Amino acid sequence: MIDGNSEAAGKTAHQLPKGYQSLHHLQRPYTERMSTIADLRKSYERAELNEDASHADPHAQFAQWMDEALRAELPEPNAMTLATVGSDLRPSTRVVLIKGYDARGIVWFTNYESRKGRELAGNPFAALQFHWVELERVVRIEGVVEKVSAEESDSYYASRPLDSRIGAWASPQSQVITGRGTLVANAAQYAARFLLQPPRPPHWGGYRLVPDTWEFWQGRKSRLHDRLRYRSEARDASGQPHNWVRERLAP
Repeated sequence: MIDGNSEAAGKTAHQLPKGYQSLHHLQRPYTERMSTIADLRKSYERAELNEDASHADPHAQFAQWMDEALRAELPEPNAMTLATVGSDLRPSTRVVLIKGYDARGIVWFTNYESRKGRELAGNPFAALQFHWVELERVVRIEGVVEKVSAEESDSYYASRPLDSRIGAWASPQSQVITGRGTLVANAAQYAARFLLQPPRPPHWGGYRLVPDTWEFWQGRKSRLHDRLRYRSEARDASGQPHNWVRERLAP
């Protein structure tokens, strides 16, 4: 289940990244007919990732790959897995939607009282992962998470469809409820209360992961995949990671 809202975008013909085939051929068949799940395998042969052709700054590399995923019109290229760890040291994951990125980090919006919100309040370190299957690419990002400003949360909340704004009030995210009727009743109650102008709930807003480690993975033939990791060796005066070291990891 994806945590967040996703509005359909209009389909426009775009030029694919250099070296890629048409969209009809993006999904390669498996190499052999599967008899058991253990036999399910695929040969990754679409592209390569090397130090000479990659950016020295991971933000620029991410921007390039994200742009290529968008232009390839992949299904929900903005979906990313968020991993957090609770006070019991048990990890948990869920899919959220990226809503912005810049030199400061990666932004998404959610309920602060959800499981992930509670876990981030106790342990602000988290990891994100994008998996663009058709491009045979993965991006992993690690760092510390902070709340975005109230102004940023207000601005994004106001841009959401009305039903989504009401939904932020109606859903006590991650809590046990008696049935779907609870959500429907809550939505009706808040819709009647706020009409067309629901304010942003105090328990709902944005987070920003400030990366200190990035990894870019490109599938390659014979499982000899390309993995480039960027790690920060210092922080600038504002506390932002910089002085990135790029290094190759064995697959």
